[in-house]
Amino acid sequence: MPKRHADDYFREVAEIARLIDRTAIEQLAEGLVTLRDNGGRLFVLGVGGGAGNAGHAVNDFRKLCGIEAYAPTDNVSELTARTNDEGWETVFAAWLDGSNASERDAVFVFSVGGGSAEKNVSMNIVRALQEAKTRGLKVFGVVGRDGGYTAQVGDKVLIVPTVEASRVTPHTEAFQAVVWHCLVSHPALQQKDTTW
Repeated sequence: MPKRHADDYFREVAEIARLIDRTAIEQLAEGLVTLRDNGGRLFVLGVGGGAGNAGHAVNDFRKLCGIEAYAPTDNVSELTARTNDEGWETVFAAWLDGSNASERDAVFVFSVGGGSAEKNVSMNIVRALQEAKTRGLKVFGVVGRDGGYTAQVGDKVLIVPTVEASRVTPHTEAFQAVVWHCLVSHPALQQKDTTW
């Protein structure tokens, strides 16, 4: 029988699941409990697949965990107006500014590379994290590769292990969902049961 892609792909998934830093996940849970207990808001940032993950995660953090959470990419009118008028690089930073984000709040980044000022990649995330740090926000994240700027400045950041470089994007984005679902079902965080 010829070698099958699905066999390779799910072997990689199993290896990532084996290697993933469970201590980092517990630290993220602790940070989110502290955020909620202090009445802070969670701003979830992502582009591409990370933007889709951000919207879904916001639903779960709000509905299941009682955390006031927002994803700027869910507000397409504001996102596109800011992009058109001010530029893509500053849309998230301006959104944090317009939300009067403070030291009680946190950002949570879903990104494959984590952003890089040196490579001029995902500068909207880099600028948002610069704004967040200036305002005293905690920075959480689930990122891939080496974690990029998010890992450099973050307070609690999980780096999804790379087991096959050619599939770092699908594995990272898939495990972002695995990790946030682990978090929203964590006994220290979950306040409401799921329906099913």
